[in-house]
Order: sequence, then structure tokens, then C-alpha cells
Amino acid sequence: MRYRALACDYDGTLASGGRMEPATTAALGRARASGRRIVLVTGRALDNLRLRCPNLDPFDLVVAENGGVLVDPRTDEVEELADPPPVALLEALSLAGVPFSTGRVIVSTVTEHEAAVREVMRNVGRDLHVVFNRSAVMILPVDVSKESGLRVALARLGIPPQATVGVGDAENDHAFLRDCGLAVAVANAIPAVAARADLVTSSPAGAGVVELIDGCLLRDMAGFARG
Repeated sequence: MRYRALACDYDGTLASGGRMEPATTAALGRARASGRRIVLVTGRALDNLRLRCPNLDPFDLVVAENGGVLVDPRTDEVEELADPPPVALLEALSLAGVPFSTGRVIVSTVTEHEAAVREVMRNVGRDLHVVFNRSAVMILPVDVSKESGLRVALARLGIPPQATVGVGDAENDHAFLRDCGLAVAVANAIPAVAARADLVTSSPAGAGVVELIDGCLLRDMAGFARG
């Protein structure tokens, strides 16, 4: 088996409107039954993810908060892969009037506040970076990304990135898709993600993942490979 893992983004990829359809969950089950491991790679804060997706059992591991948190659904063990948001950052955002939410590692707001966020980050002067996800603006430690989180997850599973099929749709998915052995964009992906993908599904979001699993992945992506 060449491709031993499937790594999927959540919103806009597995889920629409924050929810996975039963058909998508069933397809993930078929992929696992074939001997492959399934990793969820999402920008959502962990508590928010659990509200939208309370059943994480379809996944062997979950990378949440855009690479900042690793969850084992079997044991419910949560590991923070980076430090929590600096208090100085949160205080500065509040003083600047920027509405935001926080997770264990991530700080999130929306794109209309991007300029204020960048000004705050310049003044705070910490090792942070901004990551975009459609209308969301996320602030994370500079060395944290979906790629860094997925690498930790795959190492725990004993699977190299080259043996992984990655699926995504938005800006923050570039980081982990470029590291996978084969990159897939769902039909609703932004043009920049679709342009760099090895394969683009004809169906959007969860239906595209079902198409990928049943149409190609269960045949070990025969005919599709990088390089």
C-alpha cells in the first residue's frame, strides 16, 4: 500500500456549515477499514470543534488549532504543541477593540480586523504570525502550522508524509498539502489551492471526499502521484 494515511481539513472539505454528512463519515469508515489511518487537520479551536463535531471517532488523530493541538480520540488525550497565547497579545487586542476568540494555542478574528491585528503584533513584538482561512484571521506561534501539526501526528502513527494523501480547500491548507505525497483539492477550493493540487474533485466538500475515497483512494490512488 503506497498511501497509508488520509489527512483532511474540516470546514469546506469534510464539512459544510460546520457539519459532516453521514455519507462522508461512512466513507471515512471505508478508508479506515482498508487499513489506512485518518487524520483530521483543522483550524478550529478544540472546544469549538467538539461543539460542531462531537464524535471524533472516525479519526485516528486530530490536529486542531491549525497545528497547535493534538488529540487522540481513543483516549481523549490532548497535547498542546505550542505555548498558549501571550497575555500581552490578548490585552493589546482588547485595547485595540479587536473582537477575538482563543483556544489553547490559537487566537482568531475576522479579516476586517487584519490591519489592527498586524499593528498589535508589531507593537507586542513576539514570535507570532498571521494565517488566513477564507474570512478568518488566525494568530499563532511562528513555527506552528497545519504542516507542523500533521508531521507530529504522522510520526505518532509511524507514517511518512510521502505516504499520505492530503485534502483541503483554503489558504491555511497550503502548508500541509505541499508536504503530503499527494495533494487533493475539493471542487469548492479557492483557486490558489486548486492550482497547486495534484487532483481536484468534481464534487465539493464532503461529497468530494467521498468521491476521492471511493473513486481513487481505495485503489491506492492508481495513476496519481507527485513527480
